[in-house]
Amino acid sequence: MCGIVGIVGQESVNQAIYDALTVVQHRGQDAAGIITCDGRRVYLRKDNGLVRDVFHSRHMTQLQGKLGIGHVRYPTAGSDNRAEAQPFYVNSPFGIALGHNGNLVNSDNLRKEMFQQDLRQLNTDSDSEVLLNVFAHELREVVDRTRLGLGPENIFQAVSGVFQRCRGAYAVVAMVVGYGLVAFRDSFGIRPLVIGERVIGDARSVMLASESVALDVLGYDLLGDVAPGEAVFVGLDGSIQRRICTADPVLAPCLFEFVYLARPDSIIDDVAVYKSRLRMGERLAKRLVRHWPNHDIDVVIPVPDTSRTSALQLANCLGIKYREGFIKNRYVGRTFIMPGQAERQRSVRQKLNAIDLEFRDKNVLLVDDSIVRGTTSKQIIQMARDAGARRVYFASAAPPVRYANVYGIDMPVPAELVANGRTTEEICGVIGADRLFYQDLEDLVAAVREGNPAITRFDASCFDGQYVTGDVTGDFLCAMAGKRNDRARTSQDSVLDVTEVSTYH
Repeated sequence: MCGIVGIVGQESVNQAIYDALTVVQHRGQDAAGIITCDGRRVYLRKDNGLVRDVFHSRHMTQLQGKLGIGHVRYPTAGSDNRAEAQPFYVNSPFGIALGHNGNLVNSDNLRKEMFQQDLRQLNTDSDSEVLLNVFAHELREVVDRTRLGLGPENIFQAVSGVFQRCRGAYAVVAMVVGYGLVAFRDSFGIRPLVIGERVIGDARSVMLASESVALDVLGYDLLGDVAPGEAVFVGLDGSIQRRICTADPVLAPCLFEFVYLARPDSIIDDVAVYKSRLRMGERLAKRLVRHWPNHDIDVVIPVPDTSRTSALQLANCLGIKYREGFIKNRYVGRTFIMPGQAERQRSVRQKLNAIDLEFRDKNVLLVDDSIVRGTTSKQIIQMARDAGARRVYFASAAPPVRYANVYGIDMPVPAELVANGRTTEEICGVIGADRLFYQDLEDLVAAVREGNPAITRFDASCFDGQYVTGDVTGDFLCAMAGKRNDRARTSQDSVLDVTEVSTYH
């Protein structure tokens, strides 16, 4: 789960990229970076931290040019040391910078190929650096073979080569120095990527971003999504050329984007996220009534923030009062993506504070978007009891999260997921609720698909264990678990960063 932005403008793009990154900050809070191009000169600034902390006035004045890309990151593959902040940059061919959202599932094999066959040295453990070097190598091969210089045709051929070699989830924006932007999305469209334009007089600016809300905030009109298997080339004059570069692409967007990751005011693959969450609440209410028609719920309270929409609609359908019982500290990040159980536990109490009068002597239904590790759920249920609730019921707008997500969300180890190997009743006991309700997977799919019936398939792998790319093996899952569990992540955090070059400090 990262956020990516790319802009070809008719004026300096540094401030616009900065503003867009603040809008997609929810997609990554560990690191941020911007790279711009002014003619043949490249300017890069990246570091660990929030956007507001990474970029200061001196950095913004150095980031010159009408072409650039930006990235916000939280670590999945690789560690969270500073060297793995994006965008990544290579000098040859032409000079290419790349930002990536997603995960490759064959990065280890590609890394070996890079060294042994492509003769490229990689400096980090990031699969995004692998993806950049694959693209750079394919572009070099095409240009050398055709001897026609760089143009859209060569770029599309190079992206076709990337699709043939890289497996997994990837939404990519890349900057080719002196030429323009390249964007592409894996053949299943697992991670989101949208394109928009802004026309002022005869001047046309083009923007690509992870979510449509970034376009809205900067005054761009949404042109649509980058299609699965599609590559987009945006020239310096704002011209757009598009092509499907892989055979038989299938749209199978990540279902968890609609549940949790995306902002409610975004539109992904023609589905309004806000309306999909309304429908999740409606379907969850119907399920609750079917299984518990004579409930004694006094009040519905959401767990801020992403569950608010579903919780409000659930309360409306049940005819029960909706109240805001928790106040969120806006300066604490998302807890389930924090590395280490101890840090997540500390952060929950820092993040939420209960309003006692909304809980005292009431039977409360808490509604959350999902239950991942169970850390937040267990603690907020206890907070509700401490605030005086008689009974505390819990409802999840998503089904049980039982399996690893390998496509760019930090759910790597099934053993760390509270639902893995447990029944609903057992989970209820673990988190300390009096009663627990989960959304059915079929209802969740229907709630999202209603916004765009053309979507015939979703990546729901964290719920059902079915990986849409068809190449995720048990051996891969075991290896990934060993690399990305809490213990491994903690040990990686101490890695000394000595690889960064050519950045502004």
